Amino acid sequence: MEKSLFQFIWKNSKRSQIILLFVTLLTFPLLYVSLELPKRIINDAIGGTGEDITLLGITLTQVEFLMVLCVCFLLAVLANGLLKMRLNTMKGVLAERLLRRFRFQLITRTLRFPRPFFRSSSQGELVSMVTSEAEPMGGLMGDMLSQPLFQGGQMLTILAFLFGQSFWFGMVSIALIPLQAWIIPKLQRQLSLLNKSRILEVRTLSAEIGETAAGASDIRTNGGIRHRMALFSNRLGILFGIRLKIYEKKYFMKFLNNFINQLTPFFFYSVGGYLAITGEITVGALVAALAAYKDLSSPWKEVLDYYNQLQDMAVRWEVVTEKFTFKTLVDASLFEGTPDTIPKLDGEIQFRGVTVLNEEGYTVLDDINLVIPQGARVAFKTHSETTEMALVDLLTREVLPTRGAVNVAGYAMNELHQAVISNRIGSVNSMPYLFHGTLGENLFMPFMIKPVFANGISEEVTLWQEEAAITGNSTDPYNTDWIVPEIANFKSMDDIREWWFTLVEAMGNDDFMVRSVLNSRLKPDSEQDLADAIVQIRPLVAQRIVEAGLDDIVFPFDPAKFNQVVPLGSNLFYAMPTQPQTQELLSRETKFFDILRAHGLIDELAQIAASVIEELNATFGPDDTSHPLFRRFNMNDQLYNRLNQIVAMRRKVGNAALPPEDFALMLTVPFTLSAEQIGPAFPAALKDRILEIRAGNAAQMVAELDGLFETIDPQKNISAISVLENALYGGISCMAGARTKDVEDVVIKVLEEKGLRRLAAQSILNMVVSQGGENLTSEFRERVSLSRAAVKKPDIMIMRNAFASQEKDVRAKMRESLASLMPDTTQIYIQREFVDPSGYDLFFEIEDGKIGGEEHSNESLDDDARRDLDRKLRIVAKTEAFRGLDQKQQRLLAFSGQWYEVKASKSIFKANQKADAAYICVSGLARVYWPKADGMSIPITEVGPGRLIGDLAVIQNENRTLDLVAVEDSVFLRIGAQELLAVIENDAAVATNLLRTVAGHLNATAEALRETHQIAAMQGVDLSALRPLGSDTT
Repeated sequence: MEKSLFQFIWKNSKRSQIILLFVTLLTFPLLYVSLELPKRIINDAIGGTGEDITLLGITLTQVEFLMVLCVCFLLAVLANGLLKMRLNTMKGVLAERLLRRFRFQLITRTLRFPRPFFRSSSQGELVSMVTSEAEPMGGLMGDMLSQPLFQGGQMLTILAFLFGQSFWFGMVSIALIPLQAWIIPKLQRQLSLLNKSRILEVRTLSAEIGETAAGASDIRTNGGIRHRMALFSNRLGILFGIRLKIYEKKYFMKFLNNFINQLTPFFFYSVGGYLAITGEITVGALVAALAAYKDLSSPWKEVLDYYNQLQDMAVRWEVVTEKFTFKTLVDASLFEGTPDTIPKLDGEIQFRGVTVLNEEGYTVLDDINLVIPQGARVAFKTHSETTEMALVDLLTREVLPTRGAVNVAGYAMNELHQAVISNRIGSVNSMPYLFHGTLGENLFMPFMIKPVFANGISEEVTLWQEEAAITGNSTDPYNTDWIVPEIANFKSMDDIREWWFTLVEAMGNDDFMVRSVLNSRLKPDSEQDLADAIVQIRPLVAQRIVEAGLDDIVFPFDPAKFNQVVPLGSNLFYAMPTQPQTQELLSRETKFFDILRAHGLIDELAQIAASVIEELNATFGPDDTSHPLFRRFNMNDQLYNRLNQIVAMRRKVGNAALPPEDFALMLTVPFTLSAEQIGPAFPAALKDRILEIRAGNAAQMVAELDGLFETIDPQKNISAISVLENALYGGISCMAGARTKDVEDVVIKVLEEKGLRRLAAQSILNMVVSQGGENLTSEFRERVSLSRAAVKKPDIMIMRNAFASQEKDVRAKMRESLASLMPDTTQIYIQREFVDPSGYDLFFEIEDGKIGGEEHSNESLDDDARRDLDRKLRIVAKTEAFRGLDQKQQRLLAFSGQWYEVKASKSIFKANQKADAAYICVSGLARVYWPKADGMSIPITEVGPGRLIGDLAVIQNENRTLDLVAVEDSVFLRIGAQELLAVIENDAAVATNLLRTVAGHLNATAEALRETHQIAAMQGVDLSALRPLGSDTT
């Protein structure tokens, strides 16, 4: 990036800056004319001899000459104002273009940052720099050269005129202030609305930047860079359009304001001059009235302000660009556009002396040399998360090796275009980043490599592209088709979907997908085929439900029956809401309550509502709203508290005295719950009455609600309920429990019979995904990661802790299915443990940064502090109890650890000593003894390298109960009690692992005691005097 703000401005706007300078110079003659004409008016017209004057061959009287000069003055002021307006607008447009270019450059560099950068930098910091910190630079970008020239030139022009005329002052008029006070605020309000729109767009831009920063790796790996950059180009284009309107209105307002200000001298010269000529006032009086006309301080103040702004922006530029400057960034040319051909990476992978250092300078991978044949299934066993991520980052070029090189299929990894990596290498992890949009947009990101113009490019898009090109932005339009099936040898989008479903079926995910769709709602505009098909299978589903004996928990819609599993409103109107309705929104529907009042239901519903709230309050209390049972009632904390207050007030003053808005809100309670949920508080007589009202008035009531509800029709899809409920044409009892799955099984079976299973599964592609995929379960996101990586048929698949949520047998089956579907794809599995390494073509263990755990130096304690801490960290990371910690917590333990060397037969700790530390055995062997009262000790267990001992006493904060004695010369890493407890209290993973370890010891002890009892019984030994197994041992 440019080293200074001036370099950036001059490099990207040299031509525009020169044009601005030229336009600025044009203002000076007009300024001088506007200063000269008043003098001519006074001296030649007003103070003339009274004789006729010849001007350009035309004879004019003194009065006519005065009018001509006044009109010329007015035209000069108008021309000067218009020129200033144009100049300022040009500066504003130039500034916004440069700011747009600068922001786009920063965002582009963000997508080139190595993944470790995002682990140490917050999204908020990046958002702040790209938006708020860059914003003030825009003003200076347009004023860089023209502002000092304009203000300085004005000052020099005024000074030249003053020196040439002896003196020249005028008095500012206030006659037109009321006009300004009326018209300027009107224009300012328009500007305020535009600024509000701009702020909202900036907020949206900030959110998208934060999302991109969090998912930059997924964008690169899955080929979404160009599409994502088109999104930013589109967003920045919208901002540009708003700012352009702001500049036009802002400087029109300034022009108008200045023009009004200059009208006063016009009236002074014309009317006052006429009066002076006719002798009604003196010329001296007129000159005195104009004594304060000009003020020299304004341009001088502007020059000073410009200097201060220039210094401030220079510092701001340095601070912002410093954060975006990296020495190890991949060359920008490897991210630009899409190459003409994307070569296959169907060759071997070579690591040649690869060394990787982390951001703190510690060695993560050390001199790795290996070759992975094409199509091999490879396992990498690691001992730390850092090593896992380093391997993945190397193979996806998220980081570049500190030393050495990675070659793939004969290509140097650091020379491949990003489009090649994103299309030929798939990366899977258990926690992928998903972007706000539909699931399909996330899954098919690898195919969004460039825009597709099937119907040509419209004139509007062409104009937009021209503006984007001027500002150095992406010229790819965002709102167009982006899917390019050909990159994976598909012919159409349908082929991609077919392959995706084949993957889903092979991996055993189709059942999961179909069940997810059953519990979601369809969008009729985009899923009409499935919606119509669901309606057609309703009779068959109803028949199968009865045959399966599930009709006692399924309640179909029936015009003649009250349905106890749907809300009251649906029963009263025999209709469903056309859009999601909150209680607050429903309480504002006056027509809704008019219907209830007309049918005399108000009092009964008020009583039901009060009973429900009182029952909830008695069950959960006023603030225990986090309970899972409470969440079934779809009330947030604020609404629940308000309803409690309303019911309490009703108890005191009755229905009539409640504020109308509070009473209406309370009445909505029965309309959000079913009769089954309300329970005994919903009387049977009211059900009969509702059916009676519905029988003759349902259609009329629905019509009066102006589209708030739609009538339930057996021949139409009901958009307000799930696919499952549409298929059932009704609802399921909330008491169904596990039998709900049986109902789903019936519907899925019918879908299979009718050939709708695939269509139903594909419907999940329209599911809306929240930012980061927060609305999806971790298991679901894991499946999405696998599908997104495999759907592009990559040459290399990298799977870090893939299938982590699945059982061992399921994981093995999924690996085999993947291998059979893509037999030529090199599959690389990276994880902590492998049950059966023989199931892979190659198995590597990365220990202490090297293959096979070979040390770079011997095991003696190193005097160098960094290597000493590095060694401690590796030992902590390999210890079972601490293996799942993040690196920060592991580093804290390593930093606090001390080497403890002990000779054979010496004690590490003894019984009854204070538990002041836990110990990790590094080398040697020690034995745990149980001391007896007679001085003898019973051996309990042996402690070898890698085992943690003494931690339980630290946790219990009790004295030791056992002795630990070295059997041979040994080395331990001693971790102080205070440091260990601090980590346990701040990391649930450690506490969980320690509990599992203790539980394992207890299970082993219990098993040993059982075996002892069995052996004793076989030998005829009576152990009945001993405490029986399972009795209290505390």
